[in-house]
Amino acid sequence: MSEAAEQPAANKPRTVLFASLIGTTIEFYDFYIYATAAVLVFPRLFFPAADPGAAVLQSLATFAIAFFARPIGSAVFGHFGDRIGRKATLVAALLTMGISTILIGMLPTYAQIGVAAPLLLALCRFGQGLGLGGEWGGAVLLATENAPPGKRAWYGMFPQLGAPIGFFLSGGVFLLLGELMSDDAFFAWGWRIPFLASALLVAVGLYIRLKITETPDFQKVLDQKARVKVPMVAVLRDHRRALVLGTLTALSTFVIFYLMTVFALSWGTAQLGYTRQEFLVLQLFAVVFFALTIPPSALLADSRGRRTAMMLVSGAIAVFGLLYAPLFGAGGWVAVTLFMVLGMCLVGFTYGPLGTLLAEMFPPEVRYTGASLTFNLAGILGASVAPYIALWLATNHGLEYVGYYLSGAALVSLAALALAKGLVPSPVR
Repeated sequence: MSEAAEQPAANKPRTVLFASLIGTTIEFYDFYIYATAAVLVFPRLFFPAADPGAAVLQSLATFAIAFFARPIGSAVFGHFGDRIGRKATLVAALLTMGISTILIGMLPTYAQIGVAAPLLLALCRFGQGLGLGGEWGGAVLLATENAPPGKRAWYGMFPQLGAPIGFFLSGGVFLLLGELMSDDAFFAWGWRIPFLASALLVAVGLYIRLKITETPDFQKVLDQKARVKVPMVAVLRDHRRALVLGTLTALSTFVIFYLMTVFALSWGTAQLGYTRQEFLVLQLFAVVFFALTIPPSALLADSRGRRTAMMLVSGAIAVFGLLYAPLFGAGGWVAVTLFMVLGMCLVGFTYGPLGTLLAEMFPPEVRYTGASLTFNLAGILGASVAPYIALWLATNHGLEYVGYYLSGAALVSLAALALAKGLVPSPVR
């Protein structure tokens, strides 16, 4: 990988924004097709069929593996992103994620090779997490470090838009396959199509990523010879407060998203009587609101400040947790649709400014490592076990306890934001 200083040309705003958007779209598409398959496909094909309930829990356990791989990806890719440059690291992260996803689509099943099937599935899932651990932080920095004054949150929301677009593409593929083929054909070979199709998306992403140049902020680090020898050590030694508070700030973002997607899909199809197709339609409709609320969240964050915007939405998520069971548990189309739309609007408002806020907590010389690590540690605490905990709570104590779990996570994030005063710069007016 070459030094960033050898690429002095300035990035055009259109290229920067599209490169950050397309990369995270691909990464989240890959991530979400696994989440959907973990509920609908893998329990049946990759685990023993004797106990369907246990198979679902085992499948969700493999889903969680990626979240534990992500901090490792943050350390590895963050090191090179802060030492060598954002561009080359982003290309490597994209390839890691893409290859892992394609391999999942080629795996033999439990019926074919026995216990080796879930082990290989877990290994590929680890690769997905490793790649995403390096992708997200680099995409956010690509956008925010090229942003003009007063528009950093606006630029920073473009990689965040990759999440709803990736989710929409992944859900749309599964929905389309369900309409075009029988269940037998889908479980025999059709489920592989979304994973193999990732190859086309990765090719597009690589083409765009290879056209970008290094960010101005990192170029200054190079010019001033300010690179640190081991960025991870510097983050843990000098920026522990930002690391802890940033992680807790992002906690509720992860919890609400995975309760509205993975857990809701599992509970809606298993307990509320919705078919796979019906609930996927509901989720795709709600994801439109997820995407629509990200731009206004960025405008709010640029005008009022990232911290203020995040505190407002964290309070709203705490209130929504109290409505979780009454709306979702009602089971009817109107109540469940309202539940999905409200929840996804809140996801958009909390997710939009999050990348910019976490990036601004760290100086440029350790920003790739610091922002990536906080985001992915929050993924472990708030997402990796969220579907599993929610399923256990709902089964053993009732759906209202899932809502209490969400409200508690939001209050933790609110407290972290209150303590983070001074870590995040005020908005440029």
